[in-house]
Amino acid sequence: MSSLYSRSKDYTRSRKAQSDSPPSSPSPIAKTLRHERLSRLEAATNPSTSDSSYGERASGRSSAYSRRENRLAALSSRAEEESNRDYKKLYESALSENQKLKSKLQEAQLELADIKAKLEKASQQKQEKTSDRSSMLEMEKREKRALERKLSEMEEEMKILTELKSDNQRLKDENGALIRVISKLSK
Repeated sequence: MSSLYSRSKDYTRSRKAQSDSPPSSPSPIAKTLRHERLSRLEAATNPSTSDSSYGERASGRSSAYSRRENRLAALSSRAEEESNRDYKKLYESALSENQKLKSKLQEAQLELADIKAKLEKASQQKQEKTSDRSSMLEMEKREKRALERKLSEMEEEMKILTELKSDNQRLKDENGALIRVISKLSK
């Protein structure tokens, strides 16, 4: 029993050592062992192959390869069909999304044009108001200047009137004094 144990222990060590080593090209011994395993596998699946020659086994292998290639081709064609369907679906979804985006863009452009028109109208109204205001301000300034001129003219006239009144009063006083002098002289 100890001999079996040591043997299995060595076997596991060698397996570990093989698995730990980096992969390299198979050795000639490994190739022959692999070839033998494949031939046994074929013999188990097809019992008449034990009697057949190497050429028949090779043709069996080639038929297995061709079956495999056929399966892969069918899978790839299905994948291509699915991907074509996917591309078609993607194209259709992208197309519908583009249409939605185009309609949104047109709506946005119409809204932008409307806003621009409103803004232009508002700026024109503001400009008209400012021009009206400026013309009103200019008219008010002119009126104010005219009133100021009239006021200054009236002040001048008032000064002249006060001077005339004072002159008139003086002349009246002198006239009264002369009348008194004349009346005294005539008595």
